[in-house]
Order: sequence, then structure tokens, then C-alpha cells
Amino acid sequence: MDMNFSDQELERYSRHILLPQVGATGQAQLRQTSVLVVGAGGLGAPLLQQLAASGIGHIGIMDHDHLELSNFQRQVLYGTDDLGLLKVEAAVRRLKALNPLVKISPYAVRATEATLDDLVPQYDLICDGTDNFPTRLAVSDACVRHGRSLVSGAVQGFSGQLAVFRSQKGGPCYRCLFPEAEQTAAPDCGMSGVLGAATGVMGSLMAVEVMREIIGLEGRDETRVSMWDALSGTMTGFTLRRDPRCPAHHEDTVKP
Repeated sequence: MDMNFSDQELERYSRHILLPQVGATGQAQLRQTSVLVVGAGGLGAPLLQQLAASGIGHIGIMDHDHLELSNFQRQVLYGTDDLGLLKVEAAVRRLKALNPLVKISPYAVRATEATLDDLVPQYDLICDGTDNFPTRLAVSDACVRHGRSLVSGAVQGFSGQLAVFRSQKGGPCYRCLFPEAEQTAAPDCGMSGVLGAATGVMGSLMAVEVMREIIGLEGRDETRVSMWDALSGTMTGFTLRRDPRCPAHHEDTVKP
């Protein structure tokens, strides 16, 4: 592992390096890790900001949407002057301004089985900030196929959900959590609404989980599904185990 830091890196990441749980070794691990973020919207926007600021070495952004005026209520990475641009195009510019030391790769494509099978193996860790069940299932299935850990977040109204799936280590996947998801229509925030600040909270919590995975902080042996209620200000959760009936694990093989 390359433990050499420039003067700029030492100053930029000094508050991380001062933490005994992170230190120079942890910061070097962040720098050498690649993370693919699927979805650059309400969750992806704050997540991307935190990942870039923290010094993740290579960040991929997968999103095919253009920015609309209604996005700016919660997608705080962008500004009004970005209206009409591809999200990935605007994100690269904003993130490079935040931290020019990180590599940013934009992918203006839909998250399909084919595109995910192309991109997921190129990254060490995957984050899902999308807003519909078919895409979340597709991302999860790709992570199972290619043996990648998945940091998954979701927000609906005032409620947020967070989990880290490590199927390659014998843990559950997103399908184990929502076995009937393919037959369920996820509520659209354009119809039901969403608290903008709630997406910021959950996106930042996803970034914390990414750093916990990379640095290897304690408490990562089991899959914990956490649920945050902004109305009551409470966090609850439960432990999730692999569903032996889950079709994603039937072959139990990982593509090279």
C-alpha cells in the first residue's frame, strides 16, 4: 500500500488522519479504493460529495437523467445553472471543484443487467441510491454475480432505510429483504413527496458505511437493516439473514 502523501493530501485529509481508527493507513485505503455510485439524485448527490471530500481514489457515477428544477430541493450537489445538464456531467464538474485529487468517471447510461455487468466488476464497492425496485434488484443481482459488497439506501417521505449487503461472504442480498419487490410498485416521490433534508441524512449515512467497509471498522460481521424516521427522530433496525429460497443465490457462484 502506498503510504506516501503529498503536503496537499496531508493538509486536506488531516482531520481523518488524526482519528486513531483511520490514521494514515485508513486514508491510504480510501485513496486506493474505487466506488461505483448508481443514481446521482437525492441520495447520490450528498453521498458523492462525502466520498469525494473523503478522498476515495476513484468514483464512478452511473445515471442517465438530466437535471430538472424539481431536483434542486434535495439534490444539493447541483446548482440552478446546471438545469438541463446530464447529472453525471454536472456532478463531475462539481466534484472536481470540491476535490481535484480524486478520479471521477461518468456513465450516462441506464442501470440494466448489461451495463451493470460491464461496470460493477471494475469497482471495489457499489452504492445504490436509485428510487425504484427493478433497478435496485438489478444492482443487487449484479453485486451477487460479481462478488461485490453493496451499500443500499432509500428514502420515502420522512423515512429512510440503510443496509450493507455482503452476499460474497455468505450474507443476504436486497432480494432477501424484499422477495416480492418485483411485484411491488415503489412510491414515486414526484407523487408522494420527500423531505429534502432526509435524503441528505441518508446519503451521508451511506458514505459512513462506505468508509466503514473500506477501513474495516468494527461491527460489520452481520447485515443490519436500519430505518430512520425523521418525524420522530428515531433510528430502529433488525438483523437480516440470507433467505435460502432467494433465487439470486441458487447458483452461488461468482463471475471472474
